[in-house]
Amino acid sequence: MTTHHLTTAPTEDLDHDGDQFDLEDRNALRRVAGLSTELSDISEVEYRQLRLERVILASVWTTGSEADADNAMAELRLLAETAGSQVLEGVVQRRSTPDPATYIGRGKVAELREVVVATGADTVICDGELTPAQLRNLEDRVKVKVIDRTALILDIFAQHAKSAEGKAQVELAQLQYLKQRLRGWGGNLSRQAGGRTAGGAGIGGRGPGETKIETDRRRIHSRIAKLKAELRALDVTRETKRAGRQRHRIPSVAIVGYTNAGKSSLLNRLTGAGVLVEDALFATLDPTTRRTETADGRVYTLTDTVGFVRHLPHDLVEAFASTLEESALADLLVHVVDASDPDPAGQISAVREVLHDIDAGSLPELIVFNKIDRVDDDVLTTLRTRYPDAAMVSARTGAGIDALRDRVEHLLPRPEVEVTALVPYERGDLIDRIHRDGEFLGSEHIAEGTRVVARVHPDLAAELEPYLA
Repeated sequence: MTTHHLTTAPTEDLDHDGDQFDLEDRNALRRVAGLSTELSDISEVEYRQLRLERVILASVWTTGSEADADNAMAELRLLAETAGSQVLEGVVQRRSTPDPATYIGRGKVAELREVVVATGADTVICDGELTPAQLRNLEDRVKVKVIDRTALILDIFAQHAKSAEGKAQVELAQLQYLKQRLRGWGGNLSRQAGGRTAGGAGIGGRGPGETKIETDRRRIHSRIAKLKAELRALDVTRETKRAGRQRHRIPSVAIVGYTNAGKSSLLNRLTGAGVLVEDALFATLDPTTRRTETADGRVYTLTDTVGFVRHLPHDLVEAFASTLEESALADLLVHVVDASDPDPAGQISAVREVLHDIDAGSLPELIVFNKIDRVDDDVLTTLRTRYPDAAMVSARTGAGIDALRDRVEHLLPRPEVEVTALVPYERGDLIDRIHRDGEFLGSEHIAEGTRVVARVHPDLAAELEPYLA
């Protein structure tokens, strides 16, 4: 068993990202060390609220190199710290497959228990999705709360969700995860529901009856149905806005990528949007769409989306379907990659896997390596050799941003129909629409009106037909 001593990365100046009042609010609501989030009286549905103050990380290394195992542990550390934890130690075990009963193997559980006792940890976080049996067995043996990677990510999402839609999506994902893992302390959820008498019997409570766990599972199913109905209603607003953009033929660009790759910083740098930026995983949950213009006046939108991560929980992908749809319906994906990450190829693979799951795998893609100010020339040379068509930028310093903007404008879909028309001056509305929705190739003002050569969409071409030269 290998023990890793982990350190915290420094934060950086955020001047160019605006005032960032949302970030001040978020930092003011950080978990307070030493305070437990456990309920003292678990008499209703046990939502397994997480106690994440002092944690030990546990991982099973099954494939890849030792560097891959270290990278995975470093990412789990960042996830834990983003959730508000103090990471004490990390333990890694080399196995061909995780143990089906206890995840890390029966012989190593005792060692993990010794580490927990020696450090005074109150939580163990496992780098994988544990089955209900693994969770129960491991918790019974190490005598502290045990959670898995999925529960950790869900907890981060719950802390960061701001909008009504984001909160509903997170709660839906949490309930779908928890309904398979209901467990009471001392078997309290397996008792029969009943009246106040000692035997639990009472009016409507005699006989086999419904157990506590069945009651709670039914309540969870009821809440899931209600949340899905709320999300369908909220999605109508998103669909209305999206339909308006499509009706006006406004091209859309979605900024996608691994969590904490710098997508929000890049959106701020390109559009001055001022959206929240934080050096933490999953800082952005609510997508932000901003309009901007090309150098020749064409309007297009840029959308900052939810970050992806390796082994993104399926329940989250399902719950955030409407939000992720912004990526699937885009005309161009700007795929942001952290150039300073030890494994950028792994980031790209993980993001493309999620894009494939949401039917966005075939869309045009521009890879953008961000944070080039943090890497040396040898790393940049390697990245340029492996990804010759990628853009190299630093959203922090502004390096490469103008070249990236030119690349994006060049890759935007162009209107299909080329027209040459003499537009009377009283039809200035048509000239304005060509500016907004088309692409000018040339123009000249003469006595009769404005002679234009432009590329436009078919509906605008039909309106220009009486003035074709």
